[in-house]
Amino acid sequence: MSQVATPDTSHQDLDRLAELAEETIRRARAAGASQAEVSASIDVGLNVNVRLGEVETVERTRDRGFSLTVYFGGRKGSASTADLNPDSIQATIDQACAIARFTEEDPASGLADAERMATSFPDLDLWHPWDLDVDDAIALGRDIEDAGRAVAGITNSDGASVNAGQSVSVYANSHGFVGRERGTRHSLSVALIAGDDDGMQRDYWYDSVRHAGDFMGAADIGRKAAERTLARLGARRLGTRQAPVLFAPEVARSLLGHLLGAVSGGSLYRRSSFLVDHVGKQILPSWFRIDEKPLIPRGHGSSVFDAEGVATVDAPLVVDGVLQRYILGSYSARKLGLSSTGNAGGVHNLFVQTGDDDFAGMLRKLGTGLLVTEVMGQGVSIVTGDYSRGASGFWVENGQIAYPVEEITIAANLRDMYANLVAVGSDVDRRSHVLTGSWLVEKMTIAGE
Repeated sequence: MSQVATPDTSHQDLDRLAELAEETIRRARAAGASQAEVSASIDVGLNVNVRLGEVETVERTRDRGFSLTVYFGGRKGSASTADLNPDSIQATIDQACAIARFTEEDPASGLADAERMATSFPDLDLWHPWDLDVDDAIALGRDIEDAGRAVAGITNSDGASVNAGQSVSVYANSHGFVGRERGTRHSLSVALIAGDDDGMQRDYWYDSVRHAGDFMGAADIGRKAAERTLARLGARRLGTRQAPVLFAPEVARSLLGHLLGAVSGGSLYRRSSFLVDHVGKQILPSWFRIDEKPLIPRGHGSSVFDAEGVATVDAPLVVDGVLQRYILGSYSARKLGLSSTGNAGGVHNLFVQTGDDDFAGMLRKLGTGLLVTEVMGQGVSIVTGDYSRGASGFWVENGQIAYPVEEITIAANLRDMYANLVAVGSDVDRRSHVLTGSWLVEKMTIAGE
Protein backbone atom coordinates (compact mmCIF):
# COMPACT_ATOMS: atom_id res chain seq x y z
CA MET A 1 0.00 0.00 0.00
CA SER A 2 3.02 2.30 0.44
CA GLN A 3 3.79 4.84 -2.22
CA VAL A 4 7.25 5.85 -3.35
CA ALA A 5 7.81 9.59 -2.83
CA THR A 6 7.31 11.39 -6.11
CA PRO A 7 10.06 13.66 -7.46
CA ASP A 8 9.62 17.43 -7.20
CA THR A 9 8.38 18.57 -10.62
CA SER A 10 7.19 21.98 -9.44
CA HIS A 11 9.61 24.01 -11.56
CA GLN A 12 8.75 22.02 -14.69
CA ASP A 13 5.05 22.43 -13.95
CA LEU A 14 5.49 26.18 -13.49
CA ASP A 15 7.41 26.43 -16.78
CA ARG A 16 4.66 24.54 -18.58
CA LEU A 17 1.87 26.64 -17.08
CA ALA A 18 3.73 29.89 -17.84
CA GLU A 19 4.32 28.91 -21.48
CA LEU A 20 0.69 27.87 -21.85
CA ALA A 21 -0.54 31.11 -20.26
CA GLU A 22 1.60 33.30 -22.49
CA GLU A 23 0.61 31.41 -25.62
CA THR A 24 -3.09 31.65 -24.65
CA ILE A 25 -2.79 35.40 -24.16
CA ARG A 26 -1.14 35.77 -27.59
CA ARG A 27 -3.95 33.80 -29.21
CA ALA A 28 -6.62 35.79 -27.36
CA ARG A 29 -5.03 39.05 -28.56
CA ALA A 30 -4.93 37.67 -32.11
CA ALA A 31 -8.65 36.94 -31.78
CA GLY A 32 -9.29 40.62 -31.13
CA ALA A 33 -9.03 40.99 -27.35
CA SER A 34 -7.54 44.30 -26.25
CA GLN A 35 -6.44 42.73 -22.94
CA ALA A 36 -6.27 39.22 -21.52
CA GLU A 37 -5.29 37.43 -18.32
CA VAL A 38 -4.79 33.79 -17.37
CA SER A 39 -4.76 31.99 -14.03
CA ALA A 40 -3.50 28.42 -14.12
CA SER A 41 -2.78 25.94 -11.32
CA ILE A 42 -1.90 22.35 -10.50
CA ASP A 43 -2.83 21.04 -7.04
CA VAL A 44 -1.53 17.72 -5.73
CA GLY A 45 -2.62 16.15 -2.47
CA LEU A 46 -2.86 13.09 -0.25
CA ASN A 47 -5.78 12.77 2.15
CA VAL A 48 -6.13 9.87 4.58
CA ASN A 49 -9.03 9.38 7.01
CA VAL A 50 -8.88 6.88 9.87
CA ARG A 51 -11.76 6.06 12.25
CA LEU A 52 -11.59 3.72 15.24
CA GLY A 53 -8.20 2.54 14.03
CA GLU A 54 -9.52 1.49 10.61
CA VAL A 55 -8.76 3.17 7.30
CA GLU A 56 -11.88 4.89 5.95
CA THR A 57 -10.53 6.67 2.87
CA VAL A 58 -7.25 7.18 1.03
CA GLU A 59 -7.41 9.79 -1.69
CA ARG A 60 -4.71 11.08 -3.98
CA THR A 61 -5.59 14.14 -6.02
CA ARG A 62 -4.05 15.99 -8.93
CA ASP A 63 -6.33 18.81 -9.98
CA ARG A 64 -5.71 21.29 -12.77
CA GLY A 65 -7.36 24.62 -13.32
CA PHE A 66 -7.06 27.06 -16.19
CA SER A 67 -9.13 30.23 -16.50
CA LEU A 68 -8.98 32.98 -19.12
CA THR A 69 -10.51 36.45 -18.99
CA VAL A 70 -10.53 38.66 -22.07
CA TYR A 71 -11.48 42.28 -22.50
CA PHE A 72 -12.75 43.85 -25.69
CA GLY A 73 -12.48 47.44 -24.54
CA GLY A 74 -14.85 47.58 -21.59
CA ARG A 75 -16.53 44.26 -22.41
CA LYS A 76 -15.44 41.22 -20.45
CA GLY A 77 -15.68 37.48 -20.99
CA SER A 78 -14.36 34.60 -18.91
CA ALA A 79 -14.11 30.85 -19.44
CA SER A 80 -12.28 28.01 -17.75
CA THR A 81 -11.26 24.38 -18.19
CA ALA A 82 -9.58 21.62 -16.21
CA ASP A 83 -8.11 20.11 -19.40
CA LEU A 84 -4.80 21.56 -20.60
CA ASN A 85 -4.74 19.94 -24.05
CA PRO A 86 -4.63 22.31 -27.07
CA ASP A 87 -8.21 21.71 -28.22
CA SER A 88 -9.64 22.50 -24.77
CA ILE A 89 -7.52 25.64 -24.47
CA GLN A 90 -8.68 26.82 -27.90
CA ALA A 91 -12.31 26.15 -26.97
CA THR A 92 -11.78 28.19 -23.79
CA ILE A 93 -10.37 31.11 -25.82
CA ASP A 94 -13.29 30.95 -28.27
CA GLN A 95 -15.83 30.81 -25.45
CA ALA A 96 -14.33 33.74 -23.52
CA CYS A 97 -14.19 35.90 -26.66
CA ALA A 98 -17.75 35.01 -27.61
CA ILE A 99 -19.01 35.96 -24.14
CA ALA A 100 -17.15 39.28 -24.21
CA ARG A 101 -18.67 40.27 -27.55
CA PHE A 102 -22.16 39.99 -26.04
CA THR A 103 -21.62 41.70 -22.69
CA GLU A 104 -22.24 45.35 -21.94
CA GLU A 105 -19.48 47.92 -21.72
CA ASP A 106 -18.22 48.55 -18.19
CA PRO A 107 -15.69 51.37 -17.88
CA ALA A 108 -14.35 49.93 -14.62
CA SER A 109 -13.38 46.59 -16.17
CA GLY A 110 -9.92 45.67 -17.39
CA LEU A 111 -6.56 44.60 -16.06
CA ALA A 112 -4.95 46.27 -13.08
CA ASP A 113 -2.70 49.17 -14.06
CA ALA A 114 0.57 48.04 -15.65
CA GLU A 115 2.74 50.15 -13.33
CA ARG A 116 1.32 48.30 -10.31
CA MET A 117 2.62 44.88 -11.41
CA ALA A 118 5.09 43.15 -9.07
CA THR A 119 8.70 43.35 -10.21
CA SER A 120 10.47 41.72 -7.26
CA PHE A 121 9.89 38.08 -6.34
CA PRO A 122 11.60 37.18 -3.06
CA ASP A 123 11.44 33.60 -1.78
CA LEU A 124 8.84 33.53 0.99
CA ASP A 125 9.72 29.98 2.13
CA LEU A 126 6.30 28.57 1.21
CA TRP A 127 7.41 25.34 -0.53
CA HIS A 128 7.87 22.36 1.78
CA PRO A 129 6.56 19.14 0.18
CA TRP A 130 5.82 16.46 2.75
CA ASP A 131 7.35 13.12 1.73
CA LEU A 132 4.57 11.10 3.31
CA ASP A 133 3.62 7.67 2.00
CA VAL A 134 0.19 6.19 2.58
CA ASP A 135 1.27 3.78 5.32
CA ASP A 136 2.96 6.58 7.26
CA ALA A 137 -0.13 8.78 6.89
CA ILE A 138 -2.35 5.97 8.21
CA ALA A 139 -0.01 5.39 11.15
CA LEU A 140 0.00 9.11 11.94
CA GLY A 141 -3.80 9.26 11.81
CA ARG A 142 -4.00 6.30 14.19
CA ASP A 143 -1.51 7.92 16.57
CA ILE A 144 -3.62 11.08 16.72
CA GLU A 145 -6.87 9.20 17.26
CA ASP A 146 -5.36 6.73 19.75
CA ALA A 147 -4.02 9.56 21.90
CA GLY A 148 -7.48 11.09 22.07
CA ARG A 149 -9.34 7.83 22.65
CA ALA A 150 -6.92 6.92 25.45
CA VAL A 151 -8.21 9.83 27.55
CA ALA A 152 -10.71 8.58 30.14
CA GLY A 153 -14.26 9.54 29.26
CA ILE A 154 -13.90 9.50 25.48
CA THR A 155 -16.40 6.97 24.17
CA ASN A 156 -16.19 7.23 20.38
CA SER A 157 -14.47 8.94 17.49
CA ASP A 158 -15.51 10.71 14.31
CA GLY A 159 -12.05 9.98 12.95
CA ALA A 160 -8.68 11.56 12.29
CA SER A 161 -7.51 13.13 9.03
CA VAL A 162 -4.03 13.61 7.60
CA ASN A 163 -3.66 15.95 4.63
CA ALA A 164 -0.55 16.78 2.62
CA GLY A 165 -1.00 19.30 -0.19
CA GLN A 166 1.04 21.30 -2.64
CA SER A 167 0.07 23.80 -5.30
CA VAL A 168 1.82 25.57 -8.15
CA SER A 169 0.16 28.44 -9.94
CA VAL A 170 0.80 31.06 -12.58
CA TYR A 171 -0.93 34.36 -13.17
CA ALA A 172 -0.11 36.12 -16.46
CA ASN A 173 -1.60 39.04 -18.36
CA SER A 174 -1.14 41.04 -21.53
CA HIS A 175 0.93 43.69 -19.75
CA GLY A 176 3.70 41.10 -20.07
CA PHE A 177 3.44 40.12 -16.43
CA VAL A 178 4.04 36.47 -15.51
CA GLY A 179 3.92 35.62 -11.82
CA ARG A 180 4.73 32.16 -10.50
CA GLU A 181 3.88 30.81 -7.06
CA ARG A 182 4.31 27.48 -5.34
CA GLY A 183 3.23 26.59 -1.84
CA THR A 184 2.43 23.70 0.46
CA ARG A 185 -0.31 23.28 3.06
CA HIS A 186 -0.57 20.34 5.42
CA SER A 187 -3.09 19.59 8.16
CA LEU A 188 -3.85 17.10 10.94
CA SER A 189 -7.20 16.84 12.71
CA VAL A 190 -9.35 14.62 14.88
CA ALA A 191 -12.94 14.74 16.17
CA LEU A 192 -13.95 12.83 19.30
CA ILE A 193 -17.16 11.98 21.15
CA ALA A 194 -17.91 11.66 24.86
CA GLY A 195 -21.17 10.67 26.53
CA ASP A 196 -22.75 10.70 29.97
CA ASP A 197 -26.25 10.55 31.43
CA ASP A 198 -26.93 14.06 30.11
CA GLY A 199 -26.13 13.15 26.50
CA MET A 200 -23.35 13.13 23.95
CA GLN A 201 -20.83 15.85 23.13
CA ARG A 202 -18.44 16.17 20.21
CA ASP A 203 -15.44 18.42 19.66
CA TYR A 204 -12.26 18.46 17.63
CA TRP A 205 -8.82 19.98 17.21
CA TYR A 206 -6.53 20.50 14.23
CA ASP A 207 -3.25 22.01 13.15
CA SER A 208 -2.35 23.58 9.80
CA VAL A 209 1.17 24.37 8.61
CA ARG A 210 3.32 25.07 5.57
CA HIS A 211 6.12 22.75 6.80
CA ALA A 212 5.32 19.39 8.42
CA GLY A 213 8.10 20.02 10.92
CA ASP A 214 6.02 22.86 12.38
CA PHE A 215 3.12 20.63 13.50
CA MET A 216 2.28 20.34 17.17
CA GLY A 217 2.75 16.74 18.30
CA ALA A 218 0.27 14.21 16.94
CA ALA A 219 -0.54 12.96 20.44
CA ASP A 220 -1.00 16.56 21.60
CA ILE A 221 -3.68 17.10 18.92
CA GLY A 222 -5.54 13.99 20.10
CA ARG A 223 -5.34 14.97 23.76
CA LYS A 224 -6.41 18.55 23.03
CA ALA A 225 -9.47 17.30 21.14
CA ALA A 226 -10.28 14.98 24.04
CA GLU A 227 -9.97 17.76 26.62
CA ARG A 228 -12.25 20.01 24.58
CA THR A 229 -14.82 17.24 24.15
CA LEU A 230 -14.92 16.27 27.83
CA ALA A 231 -15.16 19.91 28.89
CA ARG A 232 -18.51 20.16 27.06
CA LEU A 233 -20.19 17.40 29.08
CA GLY A 234 -23.07 18.60 31.21
CA ALA A 235 -23.69 21.69 29.09
CA ARG A 236 -26.63 23.84 30.15
CA ARG A 237 -28.70 26.61 28.66
CA LEU A 238 -28.64 30.10 30.10
CA GLY A 239 -31.48 32.39 30.98
CA THR A 240 -31.70 35.53 28.83
CA ARG A 241 -29.40 38.28 30.09
CA GLN A 242 -26.83 40.88 29.12
CA ALA A 243 -23.21 40.12 29.95
CA PRO A 244 -19.65 40.61 28.73
CA VAL A 245 -18.54 38.06 26.13
CA LEU A 246 -15.06 36.66 25.52
CA PHE A 247 -14.52 35.18 22.05
CA ALA A 248 -11.84 32.46 21.92
CA PRO A 249 -9.15 33.24 19.30
CA GLU A 250 -10.50 30.91 16.60
CA VAL A 251 -13.95 32.51 16.99
CA ALA A 252 -12.61 36.07 17.31
CA ARG A 253 -11.19 35.55 13.82
CA SER A 254 -14.76 35.47 12.50
CA LEU A 255 -15.45 38.90 14.01
CA LEU A 256 -12.49 40.21 12.08
CA GLY A 257 -13.88 38.47 9.00
CA HIS A 258 -17.09 40.49 9.28
CA LEU A 259 -15.02 43.67 9.51
CA LEU A 260 -13.12 42.70 6.35
CA GLY A 261 -16.38 42.04 4.55
CA ALA A 262 -17.68 45.47 5.53
CA VAL A 263 -14.58 47.30 4.24
CA SER A 264 -14.16 45.27 1.03
CA GLY A 265 -14.79 46.76 -2.38
CA GLY A 266 -17.90 44.86 -3.47
CA SER A 267 -19.89 45.82 -0.37
CA LEU A 268 -18.72 49.42 -0.60
CA TYR A 269 -19.43 50.28 -4.22
CA ARG A 270 -22.85 48.65 -3.87
CA ARG A 271 -23.27 50.73 -0.71
CA SER A 272 -24.35 47.60 1.14
CA SER A 273 -22.04 47.95 4.14
CA PHE A 274 -22.50 49.59 7.51
CA LEU A 275 -18.96 50.99 7.09
CA VAL A 276 -19.48 52.90 3.83
CA ASP A 277 -17.50 56.18 3.89
CA HIS A 278 -15.66 55.24 7.09
CA VAL A 279 -12.01 55.65 6.03
CA GLY A 280 -10.41 58.06 8.48
CA LYS A 281 -13.10 57.42 11.08
CA GLN A 282 -12.84 55.73 14.48
CA ILE A 283 -14.45 52.28 14.38
CA LEU A 284 -12.51 50.52 17.18
CA PRO A 285 -10.93 51.60 20.49
CA SER A 286 -7.93 53.92 20.33
CA TRP A 287 -5.53 51.13 21.38
CA PHE A 288 -6.56 48.82 18.52
CA ARG A 289 -4.39 48.15 15.46
CA ILE A 290 -4.37 45.75 12.48
CA ASP A 291 -1.46 45.43 10.05
CA GLU A 292 -1.29 43.51 6.78
CA LYS A 293 2.09 41.87 6.19
CA PRO A 294 2.05 39.87 2.96
CA LEU A 295 5.77 39.02 2.82
CA ILE A 296 6.12 37.03 6.06
CA PRO A 297 8.19 33.84 5.51
CA ARG A 298 5.99 30.71 5.77
CA GLY A 299 2.89 32.86 6.37
CA HIS A 300 -0.44 31.22 5.63
CA GLY A 301 -1.42 34.19 3.46
CA SER A 302 1.98 35.26 2.16
CA SER A 303 2.25 36.36 -1.48
CA VAL A 304 4.38 38.72 -3.54
CA PHE A 305 1.43 39.71 -5.76
CA ASP A 306 -2.35 39.60 -5.61
CA ALA A 307 -4.75 37.84 -7.97
CA GLU A 308 -4.23 40.59 -10.58
CA GLY A 309 -0.44 40.71 -10.40
CA VAL A 310 -0.37 43.88 -8.27
CA ALA A 311 2.62 43.96 -5.93
CA THR A 312 1.70 43.40 -2.30
CA VAL A 313 3.13 45.67 0.39
CA ASP A 314 3.03 45.95 4.15
CA ALA A 315 0.22 48.34 5.06
CA PRO A 316 -1.84 49.13 8.16
CA LEU A 317 -5.59 48.58 8.02
CA VAL A 318 -6.55 50.08 11.40
CA VAL A 319 -4.35 52.42 13.46
CA ASP A 320 -5.41 53.78 16.85
CA GLY A 321 -8.88 52.41 16.11
CA VAL A 322 -9.15 54.48 12.91
CA LEU A 323 -9.84 52.75 9.57
CA GLN A 324 -6.92 53.62 7.27
CA ARG A 325 -8.12 52.18 3.97
CA TYR A 326 -10.46 49.79 2.26
CA ILE A 327 -9.64 46.34 0.81
CA LEU A 328 -9.73 46.73 -2.94
CA GLY A 329 -8.89 45.07 -6.21
CA SER A 330 -8.69 47.18 -9.36
CA TYR A 331 -12.36 46.83 -10.37
CA SER A 332 -13.84 47.89 -7.03
CA ALA A 333 -11.19 50.62 -6.75
CA ARG A 334 -12.26 52.11 -10.08
CA LYS A 335 -15.91 51.92 -9.10
CA LEU A 336 -15.03 53.95 -5.99
CA GLY A 337 -12.64 56.35 -7.72
CA LEU A 338 -9.73 54.93 -5.70
CA SER A 339 -6.64 52.77 -6.32
CA SER A 340 -6.18 49.03 -5.81
CA THR A 341 -4.77 48.13 -2.40
CA GLY A 342 -3.24 44.90 -3.76
CA ASN A 343 -6.06 42.83 -2.30
CA ALA A 344 -7.65 41.24 -5.37
CA GLY A 345 -8.38 37.75 -4.09
CA GLY A 346 -8.33 38.73 -0.42
CA VAL A 347 -6.05 39.83 2.39
CA HIS A 348 -2.55 38.57 3.16
CA ASN A 349 -1.48 37.87 6.77
CA LEU A 350 -3.41 40.19 9.07
CA PHE A 351 -1.84 40.80 12.47
CA VAL A 352 -4.04 42.16 15.26
CA GLN A 353 -2.04 43.95 17.94
CA THR A 354 -2.45 42.04 21.17
CA GLY A 355 -2.47 43.03 24.81
CA ASP A 356 -0.42 41.45 27.60
CA ASP A 357 -3.06 39.06 28.95
CA ASP A 358 -2.86 35.38 28.09
CA PHE A 359 -6.03 33.26 28.00
CA ALA A 360 -6.17 32.92 31.80
CA GLY A 361 -5.66 36.67 32.10
CA MET A 362 -8.49 37.30 29.64
CA LEU A 363 -10.79 35.09 31.72
CA ARG A 364 -9.91 37.18 34.77
CA LYS A 365 -10.60 40.33 32.78
CA LEU A 366 -13.96 38.87 31.72
CA GLY A 367 -14.80 38.27 35.38
CA THR A 368 -18.35 36.94 35.16
CA GLY A 369 -19.72 36.42 31.68
CA LEU A 370 -19.73 34.15 28.63
CA LEU A 371 -16.74 32.49 26.93
CA VAL A 372 -17.71 31.62 23.34
CA THR A 373 -15.82 28.72 21.75
CA GLU A 374 -18.16 28.03 18.83
CA VAL A 375 -20.63 30.05 16.77
CA MET A 376 -23.11 28.79 14.20
CA GLY A 377 -25.72 30.12 11.82
CA GLN A 378 -25.64 32.98 9.33
CA GLY A 379 -27.31 35.75 11.32
CA VAL A 380 -24.89 38.56 10.43
CA SER A 381 -25.84 41.50 8.22
CA ILE A 382 -22.97 43.47 6.71
CA VAL A 383 -25.57 46.00 5.50
CA THR A 384 -26.81 46.96 8.97
CA GLY A 385 -24.16 45.43 11.24
CA ASP A 386 -26.79 43.39 13.09
CA TYR A 387 -25.22 40.29 14.66
CA SER A 388 -27.16 37.29 15.98
CA ARG A 389 -25.65 33.82 16.03
CA GLY A 390 -26.10 30.54 17.81
CA ALA A 391 -23.26 29.86 20.23
CA SER A 392 -21.80 27.44 22.72
CA GLY A 393 -19.00 27.75 25.23
CA PHE A 394 -18.69 28.25 28.97
CA TRP A 395 -20.15 30.42 31.69
CA VAL A 396 -17.37 32.08 33.65
CA GLU A 397 -17.65 33.32 37.24
CA ASN A 398 -14.99 35.41 38.98
CA GLY A 399 -12.49 34.67 36.24
CA GLN A 400 -12.90 30.88 36.41
CA ILE A 401 -14.80 28.57 34.06
CA ALA A 402 -17.93 27.46 35.94
CA TYR A 403 -19.78 25.16 33.52
CA PRO A 404 -20.34 24.55 29.78
CA VAL A 405 -23.30 26.13 27.97
CA GLU A 406 -25.03 25.39 24.68
CA GLU A 407 -28.16 26.22 22.65
CA ILE A 408 -27.86 29.96 23.25
CA THR A 409 -27.92 32.96 20.94
CA ILE A 410 -25.65 35.99 21.25
CA ALA A 411 -26.74 39.28 19.72
CA ALA A 412 -25.58 42.88 19.31
CA ASN A 413 -24.60 45.24 16.50
CA LEU A 414 -21.12 44.92 15.05
CA ARG A 415 -20.67 48.69 15.23
CA ASP A 416 -21.18 48.52 19.02
CA MET A 417 -19.15 45.33 19.40
CA TYR A 418 -16.14 46.91 17.69
CA ALA A 419 -16.48 50.22 19.54
CA ASN A 420 -16.87 48.47 22.91
CA LEU A 421 -14.02 46.00 22.53
CA VAL A 422 -12.31 45.82 25.93
CA ALA A 423 -9.12 43.87 25.14
CA VAL A 424 -7.37 41.47 22.74
CA GLY A 425 -5.45 38.59 24.34
CA SER A 426 -1.92 37.43 23.67
CA ASP A 427 -3.26 33.89 23.07
CA VAL A 428 -2.84 34.16 19.28
CA ASP A 429 -4.15 31.34 17.06
CA ARG A 430 -1.44 30.89 14.39
CA ARG A 431 -3.26 28.37 12.19
CA SER A 432 -4.58 31.00 9.76
CA HIS A 433 -3.56 34.04 7.74
CA VAL A 434 -5.60 36.12 10.23
CA LEU A 435 -3.62 36.19 13.46
CA THR A 436 -5.44 37.34 16.55
CA GLY A 437 -5.88 36.48 20.20
CA SER A 438 -9.20 36.31 22.04
CA TRP A 439 -11.54 39.34 21.96
CA LEU A 440 -13.41 40.62 25.01
CA VAL A 441 -16.59 42.53 24.15
CA GLU A 442 -18.05 44.72 26.90
CA LYS A 443 -21.67 43.61 26.59
CA MET A 444 -23.97 41.49 24.44
CA THR A 445 -27.47 40.07 24.77
CA ILE A 446 -27.49 36.35 25.51
CA ALA A 447 -30.76 34.59 24.75
CA GLY A 448 -31.40 31.11 26.10
CA GLU A 449 -34.24 29.62 28.09
